[in-house]
Amino acid sequence: MKLLSLSATGLPLFKEDLSLTFYAGQRVSEADRDQLHLLRNASSFYLNNAEALIGMNASGKTSVLKVILLALNLLNSEPINHMKTRDILGQAEKVTLNLYFYADCDEICRLETVIVSSQDQSRAIRYTINEETLWTKPASSVATKKKLLDFEGIAPTAIRSHDEAFLPGDTSIIIAYNKQHQQHIQVCDLLSLTNINVLPVSDDIPLDVVAFLDPTVENLSVENADKKTTVHLKFKGKPEIVLSDPAELNQYLSSGTVKGIVTFTLATRVLKSGGYLVVDELENHFNKEIVATLIRFFMDAGMNRKGGTLIFTTHYPELLDEFDRNDCIYIIRNQDGITVTNLTDMLKRNDLKKSDAYQSGSLEGTSPTYEAYTSLKKSIRLSLEQEG
Repeated sequence: MKLLSLSATGLPLFKEDLSLTFYAGQRVSEADRDQLHLLRNASSFYLNNAEALIGMNASGKTSVLKVILLALNLLNSEPINHMKTRDILGQAEKVTLNLYFYADCDEICRLETVIVSSQDQSRAIRYTINEETLWTKPASSVATKKKLLDFEGIAPTAIRSHDEAFLPGDTSIIIAYNKQHQQHIQVCDLLSLTNINVLPVSDDIPLDVVAFLDPTVENLSVENADKKTTVHLKFKGKPEIVLSDPAELNQYLSSGTVKGIVTFTLATRVLKSGGYLVVDELENHFNKEIVATLIRFFMDAGMNRKGGTLIFTTHYPELLDEFDRNDCIYIIRNQDGITVTNLTDMLKRNDLKKSDAYQSGSLEGTSPTYEAYTSLKKSIRLSLEQEG
């Protein structure tokens, strides 16, 4: 199952309706095909293997990631009130999500979900699906990109009636479709680990990953036995270190190495399954070359054969130059509410250096204003003069 597009209305933090597309909207050249994933055989529809969300501090990048994760988890039949990212709904009276996706049974689907909020007796916010409709159509019936998301004239496949037996009020009707067609999306979410680096204790750690991040490490392994976890760490030419708590690794390895082990291990899993890796502030604890390597792995069609998708936020415009196309980049701004704009709507040419365009100020709201800069300078100067 692959997410093609999502739109959301009624989100409290957003100034306008949110719209995101995960397939190639621009023309696909022969050279582009090596960086994209063909949606299905005998079609001309391609998915972006990496999507970048870039903006200034406090622009709303993390909020956009939360909406994406909410959508992916909804399609995975997870109850809304159990989702970590449900707080993005706030106390909205009504939020409407329209999710377009490709199902592995070779169908294009649209799921419209209306979510309402209320307070329980403890005054905690609870969410309920008030209305919901599912439409499906054979993927083979879609001849042009313009028709990919067009469901006009197609009768619904399922409509929520609130009489469904055993269906909780915060669980989507997509659960029946998923069970019937055995659909599931693997989602590896690193949002909660943006500033916390903890080694996964249940996964094998590829030694090649460790060597790439820290060539001084000879061996790193995790052993789980009798409900106890033991970490074995050996540096070249040094005796082995045995740890009983994975958190102690932070005393021996850099934050970048620990985060890199987690990120590249999960990336390998996503590349194998064709799922989603969602990372907030991808550059955090990494140098540029490590980040670029991860992006290139996903954008290598020969390596990423299942169409795994990397979705990340960043502050660094230099990372945009890893992309040859504009349609996989979104500019996030916050001016009395979050707005999200695809770079194709701001920069018509692919061949222009994206980092230069972003940093030049020609794309409004992508760098601090000159007025903010001069005010900050005056404030610091005044403080220094008073200290003197």
